[in-house]
Amino acid sequence: MKKHNCETCKHRAKYDKNPNSLSGKLWRWHINFCPGWKGYMASLESEKKDEVLKKYHLN
Repeated sequence: MKKHNCETCKHRAKYDKNPNSLSGKLWRWHINFCPGWKGYMASLESEKKDEVLKKYHLN
């Protein structure tokens, strides 16, 4: 199974710290089309995936 760096991504951490920062907004925009993020989400257990979806307001 492929390891994803999304869990420890420094840009994700910046979003978590301040979602309204430019860096945070760029990260949030980026995950809409990032194949790495899609792979990361697909690799998550359903409970963890639901937490991430809720935290980042994803559908």
